[in-house]
Amino acid sequence: MSVSERVFPEGLDPGRVPAHVGIIMDGNGRWANQRGQPRKAGHAAGEAALFDTVEGGLDLGLQFLTVWAFSTDNWKRPPDEVRFLMEFNRDLLRRRVDELDERQVRIRFLGRRARPVPRRVISEIVDAEQRTEHHRRMTLQIAFNYGGRSELADAVQRVGEDVAAGRLDPKKIDEEAIASRLYRPDAPDVDLLIRSSGEQRLSNFLLWEAAYAEFVFTDVLWPDFRRKHLFEAVGAFQRRERRFGKL
Repeated sequence: MSVSERVFPEGLDPGRVPAHVGIIMDGNGRWANQRGQPRKAGHAAGEAALFDTVEGGLDLGLQFLTVWAFSTDNWKRPPDEVRFLMEFNRDLLRRRVDELDERQVRIRFLGRRARPVPRRVISEIVDAEQRTEHHRRMTLQIAFNYGGRSELADAVQRVGEDVAAGRLDPKKIDEEAIASRLYRPDAPDVDLLIRSSGEQRLSNFLLWEAAYAEFVFTDVLWPDFRRKHLFEAVGAFQRRERRFGKL
């Protein structure tokens, strides 16, 4: 669908669309187990869910959509599943970068890029980012080898390095100093955070950025998630009153 053919979802307020939506894509394994299939089948089925949701984000006019593809804790999974996820995410970029580029979507990654992430995967990440870096219609941020605590630890380490190098006065270490050293400091805070599969926890995702996010938990397993579920979550977001500590 072209840019000109986009239709804003009926029943939503175009003036109250969240600037930044984060999604914990959960439930791939359970989806596969329910069908007597290997967990890998659930991860593969989640690709259609992700890209229908991206299309929904474009319908809404989202500025930022951040999805969690692989956490720093996922290295604890069985080695064959980890290997599959590494190759799957690499191949996903190869398969989808053309259509994301065509839709003027900027691709960015959040997370650590050192070992044990294979160099061939990092190469695909860099290529996708460079190819789409000029787009601003929507930014799709993929959290890969990402953990919220790791991001904060890395930010604090950069603060320490800047203090040691004389680039930062220790007396000026404040929230802004830390926020400016996160992985993607130019991204706005998360307004709406969605988790699929019925689980109701943050699980170390975007801890700093989601400080004032509205949460929507859905029982839908991720491979069954579609743009209509995104629209439902945005509808719930629009019905809430956000006070940010004020009365």
